[in-house]
Amino acid sequence: MNRSNRSNREERVRRLMVAGPPVLPPDLAAEAVRRGARMLRRRTYTRRVLWLLLCAAAVAFTVWALTARP
Repeated sequence: MNRSNRSNREERVRRLMVAGPPVLPPDLAAEAVRRGARMLRRRTYTRRVLWLLLCAAAVAFTVWALTARP
């Protein structure tokens, strides 16, 4: 890395540190909680549907295995 590129990068870092944290929208936390809750509900719903499909497949296989003639 050359010297001018390094000093330029250091200067940008200094400006970021002096500037302080960026201003965030006031409703950012509420929006994140809302989206997180929605993702959790979707994940729970998907997991329940997949378990239901697995159980239905197991029952269907058991019934088929009991009724099939070898």
